[in-house]
Amino acid sequence: MRGPVLLTDEQLAAYDGSDPSKPIYLALNGTIYDVTPGVHFYGPGGGYHFFAGRDAARAFVTGCFEEDLTPDLRGIEDMYIPIEDEPSTSSSSSTSTSSDPAADPEPTLTPAEIKNRNAKERREARKKVADVIDGWARVFGGETGKDYVAVGKVVREEGWLEKLPRRELCQKAKDLRPKRGKGRKKKGKKDAKKEDAGKK
Repeated sequence: MRGPVLLTDEQLAAYDGSDPSKPIYLALNGTIYDVTPGVHFYGPGGGYHFFAGRDAARAFVTGCFEEDLTPDLRGIEDMYIPIEDEPSTSSSSSTSTSSDPAADPEPTLTPAEIKNRNAKERREARKKVADVIDGWARVFGGETGKDYVAVGKVVREEGWLEKLPRRELCQKAKDLRPKRGKGRKKKGKKDAKKEDAGKK
């Protein structure tokens, strides 16, 4: 019985389909998968050939297939963390005196509440990244009906990640970041009536 395939990133590059005598491998977060049955996708000329022969875990999350072909996932959770909305052009006084329930401003948070919120959002964002990686791992592990299989691991020296420069989010990932307040349910007339009814 063959043991697991152990390759460095440099050795993995030789399995990109350019040599028809070798299987086509791609790696995801350090695990190597044999995707030879998907030669039309991952072989030379295939639409996803850029994934072959490398670990491009970051691109699987961001969808940036040019600049993010790297295993470096540091900071990638930022794409799921809300950014602040642009300041409103209307004055704060007019907002605070508005009688429209739908225009109620978001409650001001204390520094401690902001710290807790930020920590919670980062935990949730990291889980979303892990969920995306796990989803692709199931695909390449053959759990979704594809004839792919995990065959080994990428061998890297200790501290390899710290030697790489930190990356910023690619533009596509930046554009996908949610804005704080977007999707927050505002109270309309029906909601206001329900509140009034509940107080009676």
